[in-house]
Amino acid sequence: MDRSALGFLEVQGYSVALAAMDRACKAANITIHGMDCNNPPDEKNAVIPVMVQVKFSGPISDVQIALEVAHEAACEYVSPNEVMIRCIPSSSSELHALLPLGKVKRK
Repeated sequence: MDRSALGFLEVQGYSVALAAMDRACKAANITIHGMDCNNPPDEKNAVIPVMVQVKFSGPISDVQIALEVAHEAACEYVSPNEVMIRCIPSSSSELHALLPLGKVKRK
């Protein structure tokens, strides 16, 4: 795989992640590689008791656009402190093998 950029969206709520990534995919040329779920640190007091991480790649400009759009979309549903975005501008090829790993599996 090429040294494309990697983007990560972490947000509270599976449906929030799906809605945010739907908009991100429509706005930019990215490929989603996987999703993972965890319980938030304070799950007993969380409004939505699941944290979702979406892992995706593409050209750096597209990943940056996708991250901005996903963040904006997610903030329509949850507060900004429940949304985190990260970018690795030029990823190592070894890292790509780890992207599909997680609790959420395709059938």
